[in-house]
Amino acid sequence: MLNLILDPLQYAFMQRGLVAAMLVGVACALVGTYVILRGMTFFGDALAHAILPGVAIGYLVNQGAHGAVLWWGMGTSILTAFGIGALSKGARLKEDTAIGVIFAGMFALGIALISSTGSYAVDLSHFLFGNVLAVTKGDLIITAILAGVVVLTIVAFYKEFMVLAFDNVLAVTLRLPAHLLEYLLLGLIAVTIVVALQTVGISLMVAMLVTPAATAYLITRRLHWMMVYAAVFAILAGIIGLYLSFYLSIASGAAIVLTSTLFFLLVWLVKAIARRRKAE
Repeated sequence: MLNLILDPLQYAFMQRGLVAAMLVGVACALVGTYVILRGMTFFGDALAHAILPGVAIGYLVNQGAHGAVLWWGMGTSILTAFGIGALSKGARLKEDTAIGVIFAGMFALGIALISSTGSYAVDLSHFLFGNVLAVTKGDLIITAILAGVVVLTIVAFYKEFMVLAFDNVLAVTLRLPAHLLEYLLLGLIAVTIVVALQTVGISLMVAMLVTPAATAYLITRRLHWMMVYAAVFAILAGIIGLYLSFYLSIASGAAIVLTSTLFFLLVWLVKAIARRRKAE
């Protein structure tokens, strides 16, 4: 058993992958807590897919330079997040309508860009499905910096975000800059999506934002404990998922998400059994 744990750690790519998975897990868990509490799951899913044109443009303009692709993706993600926020308020549309319009348009643009030049369509597959085992030292540094920014921002605005998450009217009553905080939260979601881009990819991004936080939500309703539990579940899912990927030769992003989903189902089952016994 000890060899099963230690043998993969002999490889540098596995070491970098584990660190990246843990960093991404913490960032996604903290931001995902607010996504769950505010009912923004559709927003997170839409934003993850809406960065596709930025990824495609970055890849094409910079001839595949990975770091440049991430920055292009981040720019697209932030602009899309702010665009959805502005459209839902300025045009008096419901938020889900604004999300649907921009999400469909941006995703279609990304598909058009990818399909127009077949030479790099296959190379972009790791952005769609993730490949945390291909993380380089440079990628790890960028991931650590961006994850650090996300965590520090949440810590700095913890009370404000808490009020905003539970009662938007109270936030206005307390004269908090509610609109500014909303845009800041949208920006954090955008940055977090880019942080997790290589770990689980565009197609599985929403799972990293939602599943660990949803699992924690089954256990507690207290915000700070929900964040702690979500981070623990996300880190464990990242570690276990990478080991499964290594030994079973399956996609790392899929393995991480499936592990996270298993945690959710196990917690849900335990809670369901506990409720039944209590009722009896």
